[in-house]
Amino acid sequence: MADAEFDEPVPWCGVTSSEVESLRPQEKLLDHIALVVMSARFNRDLLEEVLDSSGRREKRVRRLPAHVMIRYVIAMGLFCTESHEQVMRRLVGCLRRLGSWDDDWRIPTASAITQARQRLGDEPVRMLFERACVPLGGPGAKGVWPAQHQLMAIDVTIVSVADTRANVERYGRTQARLKASAAPQLRIAALIECGSHAIVGAALGLMPHQGTDLGQGSGRAGRASMLLLAHASLYSFDLFNSLAATGADLAWRVGASVSIRHLRWLADNSDQALIFKAGVSTHSRARLVEQARTGEEISTDLARLVRVVEYTVAGRDPDGELVVDVTTILDHHEVSAMELANTFQQRWENESALDEIRTNLCGCCEVIRSKTPDLVEQQMWGMLLAHYAIRALLLEAADHTCNVPNCESSSGGLHVLRRQSTDH
Repeated sequence: MADAEFDEPVPWCGVTSSEVESLRPQEKLLDHIALVVMSARFNRDLLEEVLDSSGRREKRVRRLPAHVMIRYVIAMGLFCTESHEQVMRRLVGCLRRLGSWDDDWRIPTASAITQARQRLGDEPVRMLFERACVPLGGPGAKGVWPAQHQLMAIDVTIVSVADTRANVERYGRTQARLKASAAPQLRIAALIECGSHAIVGAALGLMPHQGTDLGQGSGRAGRASMLLLAHASLYSFDLFNSLAATGADLAWRVGASVSIRHLRWLADNSDQALIFKAGVSTHSRARLVEQARTGEEISTDLARLVRVVEYTVAGRDPDGELVVDVTTILDHHEVSAMELANTFQQRWENESALDEIRTNLCGCCEVIRSKTPDLVEQQMWGMLLAHYAIRALLLEAADHTCNVPNCESSSGGLHVLRRQSTDH
């Protein structure tokens, strides 16, 4: 494999924009769109930056350089069900036709590819995700900015991984009643832009009780313009506090076990109230309520001022299901109770985005086949990067057709990218 091909400024395994321009017009879009899309999202300069930052740059010329392996890991996300050699074959197929790959270069064995993945590790791929995967939708994008907020959601899902001793020790098995899961379970907390389904923050975790801890990692992308939605199963006072500290506004569904003490009613039938840290005594809660009602400042380590919106959902039971949302948006003129209730329904977009990872990328490959935790997490970051590229492509398509981006088919976008990466 020629060394010169890796000196080009914007390559996808050596493909440059000038080479794409030299193709016949019908080939540019139909045969090589994946190369252009991936290069635009994860360009060579960014790959070199994460390799330098992570200290994973190779010390000698190798058959599988580190930046090629980052691209290979992303390709694994597009072709999860295929063998290591077949993924590599698909990756380099188009490059040979373009003349950007040495014809004498041979596909390495699965063992050689695994060794190259081990040298790379998971850190450069994680760093690439953190630097490249940012919110896609601007204020003009449909479904992305309701009520002048960039709508985000947080949730946790699980993916089965290879049943090896190392993976069991790292991730454990999910316990359901008297039975444990057949395979170890990797837990993923994701921060998702609801309008585009783009995953822009993630944390990979360990055991079931750490699900809320994972949310702290995925909330690091929070900023003042965001409205972050979350479900009752993820609620804890500490997590609520830590995410609010990022500057994002929160709208969080809570269950009956959460203690809420009323302070005052507002004109839209919502009310201001206090929520409390677990373990605060009844006497202390009463004292904190009195302080809040008289305008005294209260410690956010013990309680937090929120606005409560309650409504019922018809058809869930004879009297309708009572839903309670708490939000850090205290001014009802900024977002009314009705707007908040309607907006919270967008939270289910997060469920759709996570399902795209499980069904469209993993497909019939129900288990991530990597046998060590480092390679499991490397592969998972690659899947997240592949999913992000698909959603970015679909958002651009939606902008041209004036559609809502979360209505665009992720599986359709995946089929486009898979087709363009295939060695016909």
